[in-house]
Amino acid sequence: MFPENLKYMKSHEWARREGDIVDVGVSDYAQSEIQDVVYVELPEVGTSLEQHTPFGVIESVKAAFDLYAPVSGEVVEINEELEDAPELVNDTPYDGGWMVRIRMNDPSELEELMSAAEYQTMIEAEENE
Repeated sequence: MFPENLKYMKSHEWARREGDIVDVGVSDYAQSEIQDVVYVELPEVGTSLEQHTPFGVIESVKAAFDLYAPVSGEVVEINEELEDAPELVNDTPYDGGWMVRIRMNDPSELEELMSAAEYQTMIEAEENE
């Protein structure tokens, strides 16, 4: 259900490492809970982020949610397509719906994130509460 090559946060962001760059988005589970995404607010390229701190906002027709950085580092690219097509987050959360690319300061921070299996276990536990 969740790509195994990604790492996940409790706040439902995913991280995909490519060298010293991490692509970040929200999980398929998160986008299905958020439903119709109508706006995504992202930081400017060059912004420094700290792990677990907000870097943007995702809005649906029913609510707005903060987005959290899975790693510390510098934003090197944002997905500008989301400005005109925020629904990409719903349509392809792991591909066209990515949000930012971060050049990591400390790759060991990825080890603090959950595997796909751990993330799925967390979601199943939340759904059974």
